[in-house]
Amino acid sequence: MEKKYDSLTIFEFQEQFPDNDSCQNYLAEMKWPDGFKCEKCGHNRYCGGKLAHTHQCTKCKYQATPTSGTLFHKVKFPLLKAFYIVFYMGTSKKGIASTELSRKLGLRQKTCWLFQQKVMKAMASSGKYPLIGKVEVDETVVGQQEEGVVGRQNNRKKQVVLAIEKKGKGVGRMYARVINNAGSKQLKPFFRDHISTEATIKTDKWRGYMPLKKQYPNLLQIDSGKKGKNFPDLHRTIMMFKAWLRGIHHSVDNLQAYLDQYCYRFNRSQMKGAIFDNLLARMVEHNPCPYNIICMY
Repeated sequence: MEKKYDSLTIFEFQEQFPDNDSCQNYLAEMKWPDGFKCEKCGHNRYCGGKLAHTHQCTKCKYQATPTSGTLFHKVKFPLLKAFYIVFYMGTSKKGIASTELSRKLGLRQKTCWLFQQKVMKAMASSGKYPLIGKVEVDETVVGQQEEGVVGRQNNRKKQVVLAIEKKGKGVGRMYARVINNAGSKQLKPFFRDHISTEATIKTDKWRGYMPLKKQYPNLLQIDSGKKGKNFPDLHRTIMMFKAWLRGIHHSVDNLQAYLDQYCYRFNRSQMKGAIFDNLLARMVEHNPCPYNIICMY
């Protein structure tokens, strides 16, 4: 593998990836770190195929490329520009809108938006690292104000449950998920996937949390307080996400993908340049996601 950077600047990125071939080679070393291994039969010998960067298994004749079987599978524009999208999404302080990517890269806005959805697939939580220690949980609604709608009710707005892990005087990590309603049946899977049963959890007195005390004995319910004063860090985190969504993406469509992106970037805020390699590795490990599937959401 070529040199990795602790703090990858745009100049270092351009030096390391001057063309499509350099991107293909980098993905090949990520995909086959111990040498080629056939995805079909497991054989480790290959010959070159008709197309550049194609590896043809000498046993079963299956042909693979560095991009096949990954989120880069059948990318319709230059791979170098796809790398730029990953770089900008991973390293820009507040993320980047598809309109800005379109301007920078000379691609159609919809093309940039669709590929961004693939990158955000790689940003989704693996569920391997649940929140531990002191955890706070609350729900909120995301979307424009609606007349005659109060509290947890919503029509066009979307409801979200969000949890933070306290770290010192601030917030260490967070997870969030779109839910259909704030009932315990919707909250339970989120707790199961993202919060340790040994965590000390604090929530408000919403009745939807009460049944969860059987699995989470350290769950404490208290009054939220006026304007959420008893949960200042949690409500600040919620407001920061909403401000980011309004400022960068202006939409609640495909909201879970944007939640995944925000949590991924938030939880890795100290990774700096290493976030680019981490994101590339996740895209290589992820199964392909055709655009027609993305457009269904």
